[in-house]
Amino acid sequence: MGSGKASLPKANGQIISVNQIHEKKPLRVKNFGFWFRYESRTGTHNAYKEFRALKLTDAVNQLYQDMAGRSRAKSSAIQILKTAELKPSECKRPVIKQMHSKTLKFPLPHRVPTTAKAYKTTFKAARPNTYY
Repeated sequence: MGSGKASLPKANGQIISVNQIHEKKPLRVKNFGFWFRYESRTGTHNAYKEFRALKLTDAVNQLYQDMAGRSRAKSSAIQILKTAELKPSECKRPVIKQMHSKTLKFPLPHRVPTTAKAYKTTFKAARPNTYY
């Protein structure tokens, strides 16, 4: 009766062992999805985020950094409920989906050419050509 909230007994548990799980392919970029719950100033929120990283541990670190920056959530206030490695077709967020294009290119527009030591003088100034 009273306030109307049902109280559940807290489960007592023990940590039996802690094992580090290594990535099968640590040099391939993968998509990771996180379902988590966090405490904010206004209450408890359920959330889902996606990150791209080489390892799951790197993606977890990105999650904590992102939540600290955007929501001011401390790592102790975040509970990761589920993690998953996602296929490109399973990704939902546009920021992650834009990286799946086959025609994705990263141009290098500011290439400063290096000159050979023999031809370079100490006191002659020249404006560098930064495009090709």
